Order: sequence, then structure tokens, then C-alpha cells
Amino acid sequence: MLPDMDGLEVCRRIRSLPGGAGQVPVLMLTAKGDPMDRIVGLELGSDDYLPKPFEPRELLARIRAILRRRGEGATPTANKVMRFGSLEIDRDARTVTVAGHACELTSYQFDLLIALAERAGRVLTRDQIMEAVRGRELEAFDRSIDVHMGRIRAAIEADAKNPKRILTVRGVGYVFAKQQD
Repeated sequence: MLPDMDGLEVCRRIRSLPGGAGQVPVLMLTAKGDPMDRIVGLELGSDDYLPKPFEPRELLARIRAILRRRGEGATPTANKVMRFGSLEIDRDARTVTVAGHACELTSYQFDLLIALAERAGRVLTRDQIMEAVRGRELEAFDRSIDVHMGRIRAAIEADAKNPKRILTVRGVGYVFAKQQD
């Protein structure tokens, strides 16, 4: 139903792109809901196929499932080691070092740090951080995230009382500073 070509052709062209560009996740959102249309869309390389009308929450769930299946490998933030000045975060080894010195973080704190670092420069609310880490929203008065942020700061900041990496945005949440050191 697109003006120049149909969605099947778009999918076909995306999958034929060289250099890994053809590995971008594809979810076909279409008015064609016949079983044969779905089969053809999936066989041409679509990761999922969702006919209209649809529930927005179902669309979001399907997008998350695609990213989970792909290990978020299609995003530029999926580098195995992230470096921010002297701070290094190794996803595979699940280690954090500052200037070559290991930082002790719990598994949950590591996940929180990853969630912030992947979105460096973006202010995230507590709910967004929790959603990124555990896929759930905070309870109404859940402030445990603040305690964890304090502990992460103590581990990775030179001066946890005057942080340079994880900054508080009063009344909103937290931001991981892009530039440090």
C-alpha cells in the first residue's frame, strides 16, 4: 500500500543490503492480514508481521521481543566494551573498571549502569531506567533506584558527592554524562 513499492519489496531490498545493513530488524505493520500474506512477509525476511488494527501494547511487546531475540545486536550501542574516558564497561565479562582498577558492582547495579551508559546524554526517569533493566515500572513510591545510583557512584566516581558521570536531574531522574575525565 506504499506509493512506490509494496512492503514486501521494501523488506526484500532491506535484506539485500551489503555490509550487515540488511540485518536491521524488520516488523511489517500492514493492512494485509491474510495468513498467506503473513507467511510471505515472514519468508521474505521480516522478523515479525502485525496486521492492522493492532493494540499499541502488542506492537511494543513485539518490538521488544525482536530486540531480545537479536540480543539488541542491531543497535550501535551493542559494542562489547563501552569506553567513557577512563571508565570501561565490558558487557560480556560484566566488569567495570576505572583507570584500570576494577569496580565492585552487583549484577543489578551493572544492569543499571548499562541502561544509563547506552543512553548517554539522555535524561531518564526512574521509571524508564527500571523499564530498561527489568521491563517493569516502579511502584508508586519505590525509591530504591536512588540507593543503587548512590552505590554505583561510590564505585565509579572519583568523588561520589560531586559526581561527573551519573548526574541527578532534580525532579526528573538521571543522566549519564557523555564527556568525563
